[in-house]
Amino acid sequence: MCGMPQQPPVRSTPSPPSRPDASMSLLTNVMDHALDDGYAEATARRKAEGQEGMPRTLRAKLGLAAGLVLAAVVVTIGAAQARITAPVVAKERQELIGRVEAETKAADDLQKEVDSLRDEVGDRQRKALEKHGGDQGELVALLSGATEVRGPGVKLVVDDAKNTESGGGGGPRENSSFSDTGRVRDRDMQRIVNGLWQSGAEAVAINGQRLTALSAIRAAGDAILVDNRPLVPPYTVLAVGDGKKLSTAFQDSADGQYLHVLQENYGIRSSISDQGEVRLLAAPSLIVRTAQPQATGAGRGAAATRKGTS
Repeated sequence: MCGMPQQPPVRSTPSPPSRPDASMSLLTNVMDHALDDGYAEATARRKAEGQEGMPRTLRAKLGLAAGLVLAAVVVTIGAAQARITAPVVAKERQELIGRVEAETKAADDLQKEVDSLRDEVGDRQRKALEKHGGDQGELVALLSGATEVRGPGVKLVVDDAKNTESGGGGGPRENSSFSDTGRVRDRDMQRIVNGLWQSGAEAVAINGQRLTALSAIRAAGDAILVDNRPLVPPYTVLAVGDGKKLSTAFQDSADGQYLHVLQENYGIRSSISDQGEVRLLAAPSLIVRTAQPQATGAGRGAAATRKGTS
């Protein structure tokens, strides 16, 4: 069966794919022509005229050589001066170090002399209190911290919280501007010491620093000062007295409850224990503000009204 011849299907030739950067003609032009045409023409013109590279004339060559020689002379003179002055500088530095060391040694010697004189004055004051204190000499020496004390007592250790940033509002510090509520502060130690005195302590010391009636607990930044001597945590408070009674009385007192609140609310760590014997050293220095002579015989009444200061 004959029919009309079938023509093969006609397929149109596909157009070439477009370049990925066809939409970025401006960027492509910048990349292909990084150098401005004007600069390129100027460079070509200079190459044609022979102006590129080292100077061609004799005057230019002599000027370049003179500049190089001048630079070399300056560098040489500077190196020579540095070499000459180096021993002088080293000698002056050594002399300065020697002067600093000598002055430091002199200051250390003076400090030792001051400490020795302070100890001597303290010993004489303690002996005077013991000798002229009358019937109450031992009590006066004890209260003034003039003598060493041994006996039963308690040991109270107070330390900052493990995480000193912890702690919320409320509690005994709610109206204070504490930036770190987990740190033991000077007023905390003041309340603790006052609570021990009120509970029956006969003598108290913090980290070996004996407290007297004139002692002051203050703060300098984050440090706690006792009589202007800085202390570091943990703070170990030793108190002489009837250990069991003193411990119970302190924990039941208002200041003991204050310490308990600091533990519960701010994570401050503390522990108290009875001690069979504690030893407190004498106060490092005593200041006699008033003195009253001890009268004997008929002159007792007249002498009792006279007071002196030292």
